[in-house]
Amino acid sequence: MTAVKPAAVKVSALFRHIEQLQGDAPWGHLLDAGTGVNSLQWISTLNTERWTAITASEAMARQSVQNYPAAMRADDRLVVGNWMDEQLLAGEQFDTILLDYFIGAIDGFAPYWQDQVLPRIRQHLKPGGRLYITALEPYVPLYRNNDVDQFVTELGRLRDACLLLAQERPYREYPADWTLRQLERSGYQVQSCKHFGIRYGERFLQSQLGMCRQRAQRFGNQALTDAMLQHANAMQQRGEALLAKHGVLASGHDYVIAATVPA
Repeated sequence: MTAVKPAAVKVSALFRHIEQLQGDAPWGHLLDAGTGVNSLQWISTLNTERWTAITASEAMARQSVQNYPAAMRADDRLVVGNWMDEQLLAGEQFDTILLDYFIGAIDGFAPYWQDQVLPRIRQHLKPGGRLYITALEPYVPLYRNNDVDQFVTELGRLRDACLLLAQERPYREYPADWTLRQLERSGYQVQSCKHFGIRYGERFLQSQLGMCRQRAQRFGNQALTDAMLQHANAMQQRGEALLAKHGVLASGHDYVIAATVPA
């Protein structure tokens, strides 16, 4: 079955890079280990035999299916489950595995377990199969070199603070160096690692501050909620001024790692 790229699917630079790395090799049975709307839409454009997608969130499962731009085939499946469950996909192996912002996000569902993720996933990758990881380099003071870096770092910390005060867990991102060490310790062979500069726009600003405003309603303290909403409004004014000045908020890096296991 040849996949056709729907016009509505916008393929990111990270996914385009993965396609280049894959080349003419067949995708086979593809596992999206931590699925979401963006990754599953991209997978719809690939010439896979079939795909399996996993999420620990019922809401994300519904959203991903609702936004899937093609008809799911009989063998395609979306499973709600947690990778800490040893029975999840027991005995199954895949030709290609995608971890799209997975390592950072899993801390919200499997706290303090991220060092176990790659060994857990390895048992599901066929010998000679390919693993692709996309991730965000953490916000660190090193990136605060100018007004845009300063703002993006503050915005990320504001988002995390709001999640914590709303009794949720923020993502816990890891740098590429950490991921590369964990891959080697887990028996993978790293094929490549490439960084991509990030250019945030208006949608990013609105989505991050929208999340902050939503979570602020769940603080359980009206004075704190009011103060946080006021701060979010001030951050929006700063962000819009920076967008007007620079066009985009260029700050930080994503990375893509490709790895395999010995045949």
